[in-house]
Amino acid sequence: MKKYLVLMMAVLGVAFTSTAQEKKSKNAKVDVEVKGNCDMCKKRIEKAAFGVKGVKSAEWHADDQMLHLIIDENNTSSKKVQESVAKAGHDTKEVKATTDNYDNLHGCCKYERES
Repeated sequence: MKKYLVLMMAVLGVAFTSTAQEKKSKNAKVDVEVKGNCDMCKKRIEKAAFGVKGVKSAEWHADDQMLHLIIDENNTSSKKVQESVAKAGHDTKEVKATTDNYDNLHGCCKYERES
């Protein structure tokens, strides 16, 4: 009987230990429209995206104005990435760069802004 009780305690201990592990990362693919023009914009936009904890991949394309992201949704969100990109001077659909941040862009990087 004593051995049976010890075995039961061991099984329960393993069950509780396995459920107490850290949350698994939940990666998501997200596409965000980001205004820009050139390779300097590409570097700036991608650097701003990678500056957000939880961004696994960031690639911006000038031809379609899209930033393709893979993010860990446990650590960040699309909105946080867009806020970082806006601080770098680039507008997104949801978050607009301040006039000061936009004005700090290099001349060739100044895209046509929507009102």
